[in-house]
Amino acid sequence: MTTNDSFPLGQPGFVSHPIDRAAHLRGNDEKLYAMETHRDARAYVIHRDSLLMTQGADGPRALLTLDEARKFGANPGTIFLGLNDGAAIFGMGISATAAEALMGRSDVGVENLRAVAASGAVAARELSTIAMAKSLVGWHQRHGFCANCGTRTSMTQGGWKRDCPSCKVEHFPRTDPVVIMLVTAGDKCLLGRQAQFPPSMWSCLAGFVEAAETVEDAVRREILEESNIQCTDVRYYMTQPWPYPSSLMIGCTARATTTDIIVDKTELEDARWFSRDEAVAMLKREHPQGLTGPHPVAIAHHLLANWLAQPA
Repeated sequence: MTTNDSFPLGQPGFVSHPIDRAAHLRGNDEKLYAMETHRDARAYVIHRDSLLMTQGADGPRALLTLDEARKFGANPGTIFLGLNDGAAIFGMGISATAAEALMGRSDVGVENLRAVAASGAVAARELSTIAMAKSLVGWHQRHGFCANCGTRTSMTQGGWKRDCPSCKVEHFPRTDPVVIMLVTAGDKCLLGRQAQFPPSMWSCLAGFVEAAETVEDAVRREILEESNIQCTDVRYYMTQPWPYPSSLMIGCTARATTTDIIVDKTELEDARWFSRDEAVAMLKREHPQGLTGPHPVAIAHHLLANWLAQPA
């Protein structure tokens, strides 16, 4: 069961892989420069949690020529994302000043990426590459100085590394593992609310994997910490890149062995058990109290929909 044809069951946003990452080209500066100056090169331009998009007769467009990107104020220094049918695709950033200068224009704008992904303003097949651009652009903006000695670092390897000229430490982009899990007890499932969620939305519980911790232990620990529910039978479902700022959501299921909830109010606004019928109504946006489940762009929706698709 799913509520959006763009994200059928088992295919949330950011998981498609339409481009060849062509990692063997990252160290070839001459080749990268030639591709960057080629007329077929394109770029996604990122500003914080937003995406630069043009508006034309054919509708919104996120994939820009590099001349367009620079004209709108994108920063110099492009990140090589890969090849799409032989054409190079890059990621670029844009300063807050340049982004603000675009406000009020009808031909171009800086749009929130979550809203863009959920609304279908760009094709689902583009989201993975956009996520790559967002994660890398954000990483460079946050890691301009060496964590070892404090010296200003430089971008190398087509944007996939930063080198320190002083202590020679090499810095690489990181991805943070996050467990997200649907816990069930018979015909009930455990969902929670965070304060920043849209009104009425409930979703799966989630949390970062800690140092020297297995995925299974992280699932059990997070559920216990946030809801006081003990669980077992942890099973892997699928993963989803989540570029906020650069996480890998590890989707799992688990079976509860206790049912009395005590909510950790520092983590959650609330948590409760929902029946299968309620969960179906929430995904269909038909719950009598107006409660809703997560959007199909998110792996949480697919965890819930996959459980509902199984025999009761």
